[in-house]
Amino acid sequence: MKTFWKVALGVLLLISLFGAFFPINSGNLIPVSINAADVAWMLTATGLVLLMTPGLSFFYGGMVSSKNIISTMLQSFIAMGVISILWIFVGFSLAFGKDIGGIIGNPFTFFMFRNVGLSIYPSLAPTIPLLLFALFQLKFAIITPALITGSFAERVKFSSYIVFMIMFSLFIYAPLAHMTWHPDGILRKLGVLDFAGGTVVHISAGLAALAGAIKLGRRNSHINGEKHEPANIPYVILGTGLLWFGWFGFNAGSALGANATAVLAFGTTNTASAAAAIAWILLDAIRGRKPSALGACVGAVVGLVAITPAAGYVDIGASIFIGTSASIISNLAVSWKTRSTLDDTLDVFPCHGLGGIVGMILTAVFAQKVGLIYGHTETFIAHLIGLSIVSTFTFGGSFLLYKITDLITPLRVTEHEEILGLDLSQHGESINTNNFSEEFVLERKIKEILIEKI
Repeated sequence: MKTFWKVALGVLLLISLFGAFFPINSGNLIPVSINAADVAWMLTATGLVLLMTPGLSFFYGGMVSSKNIISTMLQSFIAMGVISILWIFVGFSLAFGKDIGGIIGNPFTFFMFRNVGLSIYPSLAPTIPLLLFALFQLKFAIITPALITGSFAERVKFSSYIVFMIMFSLFIYAPLAHMTWHPDGILRKLGVLDFAGGTVVHISAGLAALAGAIKLGRRNSHINGEKHEPANIPYVILGTGLLWFGWFGFNAGSALGANATAVLAFGTTNTASAAAAIAWILLDAIRGRKPSALGACVGAVVGLVAITPAAGYVDIGASIFIGTSASIISNLAVSWKTRSTLDDTLDVFPCHGLGGIVGMILTAVFAQKVGLIYGHTETFIAHLIGLSIVSTFTFGGSFLLYKITDLITPLRVTEHEEILGLDLSQHGESINTNNFSEEFVLERKIKEILIEKI
């Protein structure tokens, strides 16, 4: 294991040397054609989107068992470090560099942020510096692999997660971003509308999560029929609040300026989330469950997911329908998953995957002037084709990457480590203030399991 960390440190040192000595032409030092209001809003939006990842860590951390809170939260936090460096090194260039076949960007166009400076780049962001656009897009790249972690929480090896995260970002996320958002991307040319990442972020994360849940298999506690209890519901509520707040930057920021489209996206984002939160707890109540804080929070996030591809394209009324529909579908999917053998720990596929799919389809239905309800079929057909391409590419590609990762370093922790909990076994930390040894904790866990079986 030490070899892995030595290699990782060596790679970081190599990138650091590139950063220190690689000649970078950052463009004009005096910005031209810059809109100050757009810059101010996009700086704010970029910060809001970054806040979503700590929000996600609380959201996920509160839903796992108490022995896995730290590890689950760290899986989100570490993405902010790893993906930030990877994005500068080659990720941004792969996503937005000079087009290669409509699928990927030239890795040398913006290698080490070369030519990413204070000047504008009209085809990507005509009123803000390219550097600001690159940093805004970085935050999307950060949260996508963090979203996936909910599917294999409580059983993934930390080093393996880092390996998978890097490969996913390079070989799945970057091509999807290029195909969908680059002016020459094949999905964009096909007519696929993805305002803020329903396809690039949420469908890709949801399908990668599904592949991960299948590849890693069920948790031992799940196999033994142990009832899972969320460790900290207030964490979930706090995480939901941070996600909802940050999502205004996610969606309204995707207008890339302080303009009317940003205002529309802001309004539809809040409305869809509100409708989805209400729909989730109402459906729970109708089905004989108590309206819960956890249900309201999950519903709110599903609404945010579903409105993401549509935020700047639909009106406020349509956003209510999108949020409600996605919430009901995801709620039913979670119920089905609970009765199945699929162990998607935190329901990433039912919520983010299906929520994104519902949002993508309904975007084609309600998009102003080009949607199905306006008598146009082209966008709807393009979205169905795009959905097929994205689903096949993401699920198949992610499953292959899990297998490759497993060959490099085992994906799953040992049974001993899983029973002990990932906080202690992977990080040597615990929310328990008592300084118990690993052996003591493991012995206690084994005794608890044996007593339950008797």
